[in-house]
Amino acid sequence: MRKKVIAGNWKMNMLPNEAMAMISNLAPLVKDADSEVVLCVPYTDLFYSLLTAQGTNIKIGAQNMHFEEKGAYTGEISGKMLKSIGVEYVIIGHSERRQYFAETDETVNKKLKAAFANDLKPIVCVGETLGERESGKAFEIITNQTQKALDGLTDEQVANTIIAYEPIWAIGTGKTATSEDANEACKKIREKIAKIYGQNVADRVIIQYGGSMKPENAKELLEMSDIDGGLIGGASLKAESFEKIVNYNK
Repeated sequence: MRKKVIAGNWKMNMLPNEAMAMISNLAPLVKDADSEVVLCVPYTDLFYSLLTAQGTNIKIGAQNMHFEEKGAYTGEISGKMLKSIGVEYVIIGHSERRQYFAETDETVNKKLKAAFANDLKPIVCVGETLGERESGKAFEIITNQTQKALDGLTDEQVANTIIAYEPIWAIGTGKTATSEDANEACKKIREKIAKIYGQNVADRVIIQYGGSMKPENAKELLEMSDIDGGLIGGASLKAESFEKIVNYNK
C-alpha cells in the first residue's frame, strides 16, 4: 500500500515570518495525518521553516535545485547545499520552470540524478498543455516526459521518485481534471514505468495529482486507484485549507 504524500508548493510566496506562523498553525492540525506532509518553500524560507517544523511531522522541501554540486552558477543552489541544512524534498521540472526558465527534459534528468546523489527525495513534474490534450497527445506527452526524466536511474531510484502529474491547463486556473481523467493519466504514467522497469517498481512509485487540488475535490481525487497524493499550490498557503486536504480521509 503506497502512503499518500501531500506536498504544498508555495511558489514565490511567504516571507520568513509568514512561513513560521503558517507552519506553527498547521502543525497541530496535521499531527495525526495518515499522509506524509511536505511544504516546498522559497529558498529564503527554508532555514526558518526547518527550525519551525522541528519536532513535527511536517517535512520541508525546496522548489528547485541545480544539477551541479558547485561552481560558477550565479543565483543557483545545489543539492548539497539543500541537504546541508536538512532539506528532505525537492521539486524538479515544475511546468512554470519549464515555461519561464527554459527547463528541459535533459536538465530535469540531470537534476533528478543530482537529487539522488545528495539523498534528496525528488518530486518530478510532468504535464500537458490544453492544446496537447485537445489534440489527443496528452498521454504521449506525459509518458515521454516521465521516461526522459527517469533515464539512467536504477530501479531503486525510480521506485523512490515521486511523479507529480500536473495538467498545465489546470494549474492556477481553477480548472480541474475530472477524478477519472486525472486517475487515467496517473495510470498511464505507471504503465509506462512498468513497461521499462517492471511492475514491482511501478507499484512502488508515488504519483501525485497537481492540478488545482483543493478541499472541495481532494477526497474524490485522493481515493482514486492511482493517485497517491497531491502537489498543492494556492490551497497550501493557508493552514486551514491545506489541513483539509491532508486530512481528506477523516
